[in-house]
Amino acid sequence: MQHSVTRHRQHGSQASAATSLLDLEESPPPTPRHPSLYDTLPSSPSLFKDHARPIGRAGRTPSLSLLSFSIPKPRLPLFHAEQRRRFLVGSRGYGWKRLFCGSFTMIAFLYWFSQKLSTSTSTLVFRRDDLQRIWRWEVASGHYPSRSPIPAQIQLQEPPGNPAIPPHQFSSHLRSHPKLTQGTGAQRQYFELHAPPSNVGFPPRPIPGSIIDFDEVMRHCAFERHKAVPDCLEFLRVGAGLDNGRRVRTTLPENWKYNYVEVNDTSTFPTHHYTNSHVPQNVDDPNYGLQKHDSQDWELSPLQLPNPSTYFSPSAAPNRCHSDNPRIFHIFWTGPFTDKPYLTLLSFLFSQNTGLHLDSYPSEAPCRPQLWLWIDPGITALSQPHQVVENHMLATLRKNPWASPFLHPRLKDVIHFKLWNTEDQLDSTPELKDHWRTQQVFRSEFKKVSTPKFVADQVEAFSSTNWTAPIVPQKDNKVSVILSDMVRFVLCHRYGGVYLDADTLLLRDWEEIWGSKQAFAYRWSRLPRYNTAVLRLNKGSALGTFILRTAVKNDFDFHPTTVTKYVKDAHVHELMLELPDALFDPAWLAVEKQQDRFPQPYFKKFEDFFDVPSGNVAAPQVLGVEGFFRGAYSYHYHNSWWRTVDPGRNWPDLGSQFIKGENLVKKLAGHLDGFQDERDLAWATVLKRIMESYIRGERPNMYGEMLKW
Repeated sequence: MQHSVTRHRQHGSQASAATSLLDLEESPPPTPRHPSLYDTLPSSPSLFKDHARPIGRAGRTPSLSLLSFSIPKPRLPLFHAEQRRRFLVGSRGYGWKRLFCGSFTMIAFLYWFSQKLSTSTSTLVFRRDDLQRIWRWEVASGHYPSRSPIPAQIQLQEPPGNPAIPPHQFSSHLRSHPKLTQGTGAQRQYFELHAPPSNVGFPPRPIPGSIIDFDEVMRHCAFERHKAVPDCLEFLRVGAGLDNGRRVRTTLPENWKYNYVEVNDTSTFPTHHYTNSHVPQNVDDPNYGLQKHDSQDWELSPLQLPNPSTYFSPSAAPNRCHSDNPRIFHIFWTGPFTDKPYLTLLSFLFSQNTGLHLDSYPSEAPCRPQLWLWIDPGITALSQPHQVVENHMLATLRKNPWASPFLHPRLKDVIHFKLWNTEDQLDSTPELKDHWRTQQVFRSEFKKVSTPKFVADQVEAFSSTNWTAPIVPQKDNKVSVILSDMVRFVLCHRYGGVYLDADTLLLRDWEEIWGSKQAFAYRWSRLPRYNTAVLRLNKGSALGTFILRTAVKNDFDFHPTTVTKYVKDAHVHELMLELPDALFDPAWLAVEKQQDRFPQPYFKKFEDFFDVPSGNVAAPQVLGVEGFFRGAYSYHYHNSWWRTVDPGRNWPDLGSQFIKGENLVKKLAGHLDGFQDERDLAWATVLKRIMESYIRGERPNMYGEMLKW
C-alpha cells in the first residue's frame, strides 16, 4: 500500500478590530482573518441560518453610554367601556383572537422560563481535588490525545505527562498556554491512502494500527467553525482513500491528512514545567469558583480510582487486542427481532474488517472487531434463572428468520447475542449498585418520571412470531427512554467499546477510531450538546465513574442533554469530545435546514431514507453504497421503526443456505407464489439488497473482499 508521510504542524493566525462604544456611526467591517493552514475547506457564515439580527436603525448599534429610556405615563382610566368593547370585538372581529394569542404566548413564555430555571441549577457534586484526579487519570491513561489545554478552572499546578501526544517543540506561542499537557509519546507520521492500480475499483482498508487525529477533524468539520457537511465528507473521504479511482482534484492540501501512525523517533525536545500562578488561589475555600449542586452533598473525597491504564501504541502492535480498549460495538434491543436490527448487522459485516474473506483469521491481522447485540426479553428475565432465560432467548432467535442467519457458526467470533438483565447489570456496576433499588424518582432531561418499577419494563413480547409487522411506536414511553439512556453508559463503562443506537448503519471501517482512546459522542445538530446515539467510553475509566456517580445524585438522569450539563459544570467536557454530526449523522443539519449546501443524498426529512426520492428516482439504484454519504462513519435514520426497509421483498434474501427462513416469511406475507417488485426503490431498500448480495456471495463488500462461508 502506498502512502505519503508528513509531520504534524499547527499554525494559526488571529485578527482583531476595536470599536468605540461612543461612536454612533456604523462600525467599520472587522479586519478579515487570514486563512490558516488548516482552514482550506470552503467556509462561509452565509451557509448557516443563525445570522445576527441588526440592532437599532439601519442596522446600527447605538452606544450604550448614550442610550436613554422614556417610560410613558399611563392614561387613566386605561379602558373606558367603549374602548374595552373595541378591544375585545374590534372593527373586524379580531379582538378575541388577540386576547387568545396573547394569553397563549404568555403561557408558553412562563413554561419556557420554568424549564430554564429547572436546568440552570448546577449538577456538580465533585470537589476540585477530585476533578484534578479525574483529569490526571484520563491523561496518564492516554485518553486525551489532544493539544487542547486543560480548563483553567481545574487549577492543575503542573501539566501532566501525556503519552498520547509527542513531545512539544515549544515556541513562544505555547509558553503562553501553561495548561497544555506535557507530551511524552511517540512521534506521528501522517499518511494518505491509495490502493494499488490493480485494485483501483475499491478503496483500501485503513493501515493497521492507524489513529485518527480528532483535532484535525474538528478543524475541518466543526459546525461552530462554519464548516459545511459536504466539505467535511470530502475531507474524510479523501484522507481515507474512499474516493479511490474517482478522485477529481489533482492537488490536495497537505493538511487533509487526518490519520497517522506512531513511530519510534529518538528525537527529543526540551521539557518545560509550568505552574498555574495566573489562576487565583483561595486557601480558605479550595473549591472557590465551582458551583455546587444546591441540594446534594459533595461526593466523598478522595475519589477512589484504580491505577491509570498503561498506554500502548496501537501502531506498535496492531494485532494486539487490549483488554482496556476492546473493539466492541454494543447495540441494545427490546421486542421481536425485525428488519431494523437485521439491517444494522448486515452493515457491520459489509464494512468492518472481520476477516470473513479469509479461511481463518490470521494471528498477525489487526484486532478483530465484534458486535454485541444485547436483548432485553422483558419481565421474564426477573422471574427465572439467568441461564434459563438465556437459553430461551437463543431458541427464540433461532426460530426468527431475521435473526437466525447471524447465529451461523461462521459468524460466532464476530456477532454475539447477549442477554440484558437490568438487575444483574446494575448490581454489577459499583457506582450504581447501592443506590438504584432505593430510587423512587427518576428523571429524563431534568423532567421527573415517577416509575420505581422501570426495571420491569416490557415493550413487546420478545418471543412474538409476527416478524413482518412493523413496530408500532408507543407514545409517552418514558420508562423505555430512561432505560435506553442508562444502558449505553453502563455497557461502555463495564465492557468498553462503542454504543450504537439500533437505527444506525455502519458505512466504513473504524480502524483509526479504535486506534484513538478518546471518549466521544456527537453534536445534537446545531445545538452545543451531546447526542449519545453513538457513544465511546473507555472501560472502567475515571470519566465513566464521574458520569455514573453524578447521575446518581441527579435522579438517574442519563439523557444526553443532562450528561452535557454534567461534564460542563465539572469542566471535563474536553475529556468527552462533542464530534461533528457529519461523522455519524450526516443528514441532520440538512433536515433541519441549517445549511444551504447539502451532502449526497439530500434528505429533507429522515423518512426520506425509506421513501423513493422525488424527482431523481433512479439515484439509489445508480449510485448505490458509493453514493450514500461517502466519507461518514455511520448513518443514523432516527427511529422510523414503523417503516418497512424493503416493502417489495420484506424478507431476509440471503440465498439457498437460509432459504428455510426466507420461505417462512414469504408464507406469512403471502408471497410464496411470486410477487411484484417495485419499479423505483428507496435508499433503505437498495442498501439492504446490496448487503444481502454480499452475504449470498454474489459481490464483494465495499473493500473488494468476497465472503467465504
